[in-house]
Amino acid sequence: MSATTPARIPATLIAGDGIGPEIMEAVLAILDALGAPFDWEPAVAGLAGVKAAGDPLPNATLDSIRRTRLALKGPLETPVAGGYRSSNVRLREEFKLYANLRPARSLVPGGRYENIDLVLIRENNEGLYMGYEHFIPIDGDPHAVGMATGVNTRQGCRRILEYAFEYAIAHERKKVTVVHKANIMKALTGIFLETAREMHADRYAGRIAMEEIIVDACAMKLVMNPWQFDTLVTTNLFGDILSDEIAGLVGGLGMAPGGNIGEHAAIFEAVHGSAPDIAGRGIANPTALLLAAAMMLDHVNLPAMAALLRRAIDETLNLDRIRTGDLGGDADTKRYTAAIVSRIRNA
Repeated sequence: MSATTPARIPATLIAGDGIGPEIMEAVLAILDALGAPFDWEPAVAGLAGVKAAGDPLPNATLDSIRRTRLALKGPLETPVAGGYRSSNVRLREEFKLYANLRPARSLVPGGRYENIDLVLIRENNEGLYMGYEHFIPIDGDPHAVGMATGVNTRQGCRRILEYAFEYAIAHERKKVTVVHKANIMKALTGIFLETAREMHADRYAGRIAMEEIIVDACAMKLVMNPWQFDTLVTTNLFGDILSDEIAGLVGGLGMAPGGNIGEHAAIFEAVHGSAPDIAGRGIANPTALLLAAAMMLDHVNLPAMAALLRRAIDETLNLDRIRTGDLGGDADTKRYTAAIVSRIRNA
C-alpha cells in the first residue's frame, strides 16, 4: 500500500430521520470526492428504527457500532408515544461516550459576532441527566412533587477534565475555562471544580492556562464578549445549554457539529433536529454534518483530508458565495454539494 493510500476504515452510517437521508447523501458524495477511506455499514435508529425493528435503537445498530467503534449519525427523532427514551442518550450510555465535543467557528461573515473560535467540552454521562427521577403523590395528586438526583463522580470528573486539558494542549488552544455552580451546588458541581483545581495544579500548570467561572456569569459573558473564552469544560446540564448558546454565536445549530467520544467508540453527528417540515424539499443545509465528518476524519488521523474539507466549505460559502436558504442564499442542497465537490476536485 502506498503512503498516499490510507487503509480502509469500517464505520457505521446512520442517516437519521427527516432531512437526515438528504444531508447524509450530500456528505457521502463529498467524502467520496475527498477519497475518504470509510467502508460504511448502513444502520437505522430513531423513527426509522421503530419502523424497521420496533425499536428506535435496534440491536443490529448497536452491534454494528460495537464492531466498527466509529459512526456518523444524522438527526434522529424520538417517537412521542410508546415510552421510548432518546436514542442519543441511549447511545451515550451504551458506549460510555463520556465526552461531548462541540467546536464553534464563524464561517459566514456579517453576523452579529465575527471571528468566533470556541470549543465546548461537556461531560456526557453524569450530572442531572442520569435519569434518577420520581414523583411523590400528595392528596390524590400523583405528580404533587417532582424530584431528581444528580450524580457526579470523582472518576467521571477526572476523565472529562483530562480530556479537556489534553485536547486543549494537542490543539494549541490558549486556555481552559472550567464552568461550574459550586457556589450553590457545593457537592454536585463542587466536586467538579475541586477536581479541576487539583488536576491542573498536579499535571497541567505551565502547560495550559486554567480559569474558573460560574455558569450564569459565563452565559452572560458569552453574549457580551465571547472572544474572552477559548476552550470551556463543564458538567452535563450546563454543557447542554451553553453549547447551544455558543452555536447561536456562529449562525445556529445548522452550523454546529458534535462528537461523542468514549474509550471504545466515537459517534459524530449533526446536533440539529430532523426538521420534518422541510424534509424531501431538497433545501436542507448539510454543513453541520459535513463539519462532523471533518471531526471524524481528524479522529481517525486523517487531518489533511479534514483540513481540505473545511477549506472547501469555507471557499464555497465565502468565495463562491453559494449558500443554502438558511444562510441567506438561494442554493438547494444539490447545488451546494456540487460546489463543495468542485472545490475539492480542483484543490
